[in-house]
Amino acid sequence: MHHQSIAFKPLQFPFPFPPHLPPPNVIPSRRLFPLHPNTTTYSPRSAASCRSFHIPVSNHPPCSLPSSNAIKHAAVKTVDVATLGNLCVDIVLNVPKLPPSSPDVRKAFMEQLSSSPPDKRYWEAGGNCNTAIAAARLGLNCLSIGYVGNDIYGNFLLDVLHDEGIGMVVMNEETDFVGGPGRSYETLLCWVLVDPSQKHDFCSPLDFSKEPAFSWMRTLSEEVKRGIKRSRILFCNGYDFDELPPGLISSAVDCAIESATSVFFDPGPCGKSLLCGTAEEQKAVRHLLRMSDVLLLTSEEAESLTGIANPILAGQELLSKGIRTKWVVVKMGPKGSILITPSSISCASAFKVKVMDTVGCGDSFVAAIAFGFIHNFPLVTTLAFANAVGAATAMGCGAGRNVATLKQVVELMEAHDLNEDDGFWNELLSEHLDSEEVTFLSKMVLNGGNGRMNRVAFRKAVSELLPKLKSCQLEGTLSH
Repeated sequence: MHHQSIAFKPLQFPFPFPPHLPPPNVIPSRRLFPLHPNTTTYSPRSAASCRSFHIPVSNHPPCSLPSSNAIKHAAVKTVDVATLGNLCVDIVLNVPKLPPSSPDVRKAFMEQLSSSPPDKRYWEAGGNCNTAIAAARLGLNCLSIGYVGNDIYGNFLLDVLHDEGIGMVVMNEETDFVGGPGRSYETLLCWVLVDPSQKHDFCSPLDFSKEPAFSWMRTLSEEVKRGIKRSRILFCNGYDFDELPPGLISSAVDCAIESATSVFFDPGPCGKSLLCGTAEEQKAVRHLLRMSDVLLLTSEEAESLTGIANPILAGQELLSKGIRTKWVVVKMGPKGSILITPSSISCASAFKVKVMDTVGCGDSFVAAIAFGFIHNFPLVTTLAFANAVGAATAMGCGAGRNVATLKQVVELMEAHDLNEDDGFWNELLSEHLDSEEVTFLSKMVLNGGNGRMNRVAFRKAVSELLPKLKSCQLEGTLSH
């Protein structure tokens, strides 16, 4: 990941920028804010082209795996995964020290940052672009739905998505809002500040406002509805609430449900705060938790939503409260991951890798879960694949165009190097062996069972999965 040191006029505290600082360990970008309205623009393509709906046109044909997730109106499902909102440009800057907590000073500092665009070498696609790019590199047809401004950053995002073979539906002011402020809203940015000790901070005027960035959006355009209807999966996350009104998010979920489009929801670390937020936020988040087909959370996030420390019990609680929920996927960091259904528990250990950067790992993980869901992989195989995709991204630096490629994922799975911790898993699963069907992916060469515990050999799962993934490479879906 490139980084930059730049100089500004002095603020209310000494803040000189040295010419060189060591590379930062970039962290996920989640706080977003509109660019200064005086930023210059350029138009590499016509405004009509940038703002129109189109089906993803990949540089390579998608691999043709059979989809056994029977969905009504499957004939019109020309998109595999559509992401809703959370489109931004990440800009990573090295600074000698992070800005202070004083609201006035931070606001002045942000205005200085946004007054002049930094060099394009330090830009990267962020937010839900990470999931879309990761999914496209696995061979899925992807669509991004969200707002980008008619500015240099918006055109940058559109160029990146186009180059990755990802379609775009821009939620534009002419059709998607009532009484909006005109064209003063620009593409969202995330300024990621990193000091010499690798501590980080986000700069965002959202710290000074309780309103979503695009609070003036009220209705879904027909183009957005068509995009959702043509998708097999609609992916939403908690950061959508930073930019879109809760009612608009709920409308997108309802549109998906009416169209037999599966809903994936990752509440993220803001899930708990949203459940304690405004009445509209609480209503929308509860709607998502109940109506999503697949929930994806870290173990900490599952505990914060349920008050239950055990990740399996927390997942089962979320399942019991759901109306349409089929899977709850719990990410356990370096331990691995768990997939919980109403009748089963599947577990897979993480891969042993040298972690360079965790940016985009969770987003890449989501893409692989969607891949397994669409193609009806065995649950434990889906987990192993998702662990591999997340781990392959962690071996690189940064997200956006730096997420894992299919080639890297295949190489990692062929290495068969798992970070197994039998003591951890035995303790976690012991109380569930008498009541649920438990499947655990292990290094054991032979398949076997112990009561209701079914151990699946990792090599067997990989031997079944790799030919399908390699066929994607042979058919040219590997774009990087």
